[in-house]
Amino acid sequence: MSSAVDAMLVMVLLLNFFVLGSSRIRSIIYTVAGQGVLLGLLPVMVHEGIGLRQAVVSVGAIGLKAVIIPRMLMRAMTDLPIRREIQPLIGFRTSLLLGAVATAASMGLAARLPTLGSAGSQLLVPASLATILTGFIILTTRIKAITQVLGYLILENGVFIFGVLLLEAMPFLVEVGVLLDLFVAIFVMGIIINHISREFSSVSTERLSTLKE
Repeated sequence: MSSAVDAMLVMVLLLNFFVLGSSRIRSIIYTVAGQGVLLGLLPVMVHEGIGLRQAVVSVGAIGLKAVIIPRMLMRAMTDLPIRREIQPLIGFRTSLLLGAVATAASMGLAARLPTLGSAGSQLLVPASLATILTGFIILTTRIKAITQVLGYLILENGVFIFGVLLLEAMPFLVEVGVLLDLFVAIFVMGIIINHISREFSSVSTERLSTLKE
């Protein structure tokens, strides 16, 4: 079971790199949805059993991360005049380099921590940290608002991976609350994107500087 978990986490890391190097927003949405499916399977695989808690978290994660939120973003795309992230604050090659550095740093830091990886895989902690940092890179270096929403979603995916380690200790309502917070946050961001697209010809966050006046 541990080898299967490791393979899934490696796939999550590879999807991180794909997002960092891609300019096509639609492809990024599909990639994040695929990552959501993998993360939704983690609670069951790591804890080697399908209890009520694992089942609810898995179904909730797959439903929100892989179906509902990607559909919301794809629907938003139909109303937006953009299809690519053309001019990010840093280039895609630089983003990939930063992602590689972040992943290596996460591996090194996890090796120094009193890891909880024995719960299922030694890659859980480094994959969590690397995914959080990847989301942060996307969130801070991309200009299009919808891409920043995807960065936030990737960042939360990293938090979710770490939460899998604490699944048995976390109260049931806290787990469900995290998923609901994620849904509400993405829903609010979708509303913001919709309003921006109505008021401006571009959804680049650089245009928000005009609101200063």
